Amino acid sequence: MVHLSIKQKVGHCLMRRPIKRAIAVIVIISAMLSWFWPYITMNFAGRAHYTEIDKRKYEFYTPEILKRMPRISSRYDFDYVNVTGPASHIYSIRFYDINDSSRVDEYLKSARYLKQKRCHVEAACWQRKNSEEIVTVSHLTGSNAILVSVISNF
Repeated sequence: MVHLSIKQKVGHCLMRRPIKRAIAVIVIISAMLSWFWPYITMNFAGRAHYTEIDKRKYEFYTPEILKRMPRISSRYDFDYVNVTGPASHIYSIRFYDINDSSRVDEYLKSARYLKQKRCHVEAACWQRKNSEEIVTVSHLTGSNAILVSVISNF
């Protein structure tokens, strides 16, 4: 009888190990998915609107040129748009309650961007030599705001 009881305990313990391992694997996978899920959804997003306070989106979407852009107004926000037709990404910062873009212009000059003679939109277009990336600086009429957009074609 003692022999039978030992077999039952050993068999019972052996059954628990695979269950514990399966639960551990499920917990680890769930934790990884919960950590990476925001990045997965951001990677496939068609657009995003965010502020600098939203660190995860700010770090993921914002190109260096906009991160280093002088903050010419205390009120500003960011946008990202994935244009699928011409295969472009558009990153922008909108400054509110301001109509003077001279500090932005000086910053672009210091970053070796050249002001273009013509622009495809109603704005000032800037581009680096041998670069596909275009920066536009628009004065938004009626809203006293300046929109700086970085257009990356790929």
